[in-house]
Amino acid sequence: MIDKTYTIRAGKLRRYHGEGLKQLLDIPTTLKNIRDVFYVLVGMVQSWRLLREIKPDIVFVKGGYVGVPVGLSAAVLGVPYITHDSDALPGLANRIIARWAKVHAVALPEEVYNYPIDKTVTVGVPIVADYEPVTPTVQAKYKKELGLPPESRLLFIIGGGLGAQRVNLAAAEAITHLLHEYSDLQVVHGVGKANEEQMQKLYTTTLSAAEQSRVVVKGYITDAYRYSGAADVIITRAGATQMAEFAVQSKACIVVPNPILTGGHQLKNAQYLQEKNAAVLVTEQELQDNPNVLAARASELLKDASKRTQLAKNLSAFARPAAAKQLATLLLQEVASNK
Repeated sequence: MIDKTYTIRAGKLRRYHGEGLKQLLDIPTTLKNIRDVFYVLVGMVQSWRLLREIKPDIVFVKGGYVGVPVGLSAAVLGVPYITHDSDALPGLANRIIARWAKVHAVALPEEVYNYPIDKTVTVGVPIVADYEPVTPTVQAKYKKELGLPPESRLLFIIGGGLGAQRVNLAAAEAITHLLHEYSDLQVVHGVGKANEEQMQKLYTTTLSAAEQSRVVVKGYITDAYRYSGAADVIITRAGATQMAEFAVQSKACIVVPNPILTGGHQLKNAQYLQEKNAAVLVTEQELQDNPNVLAARASELLKDASKRTQLAKNLSAFARPAAAKQLATLLLQEVASNK
């Protein structure tokens, strides 16, 4: 087995959801986009040379702009490749090379995507093995491991690997109300390392000493599965991987999608889950218009166990714990079919 890393040039198209023509007037961004056209061309030459040298049986393209020169070169050389989309909205890179792909592996049901149905296979999103179905017994075990009172309700807030300060601040506002409303409420707030000091100071100034004892601020979490597994309600962004993890754990989630990510893919993820009654959607515009909306939505779920159960059940319908294995099987089957 070859275990080696190769580097090629690649260019990206910088575009921001909702910006429209405004971004075309941004000269630095436009110049970088023009420059990156040439990077793609250079990357295609490099990819073509590498593929001829390596002679792979198959190429796997997860998405992202580096996949464009590799995928196009593979198509020219007749090397089969499989793409994978984690989000409800396929990325631009995969859309560019989609025409020549052998199979489109996707996270959600095939009909969500604008790919040929006979070439599209739902596999889910590969996740780490730490995420597994959470029963009441498992949830109690996680709470005990985290030192939480066994009869408490836990609100877990996580904004992604770098934290999401807009969500952090809105959540902090909500928490001040929720701690008053629910005397048994415990909160774990994953704020991102860069925001940890600021958020810790905010809670120190806005909460009493007794309330502060019920809030844990975490800058970086290495065992997020334990906190989400212990949670009764989760407030999160709408990233595909996190939602896949929470689906396996069968959790009631409030999703606040990032509105500016390319193509609005998080918003598309959140809207799809809301349509299936698998998550509660709160947009950032709603946060701006009504500072109390997050507290209200969280309170509705904390007080209504049946609603939490229904949301969790509906989200778990999208769980694909064997996604990595199924994806590997697809790749091996394609290799075998070409021999």
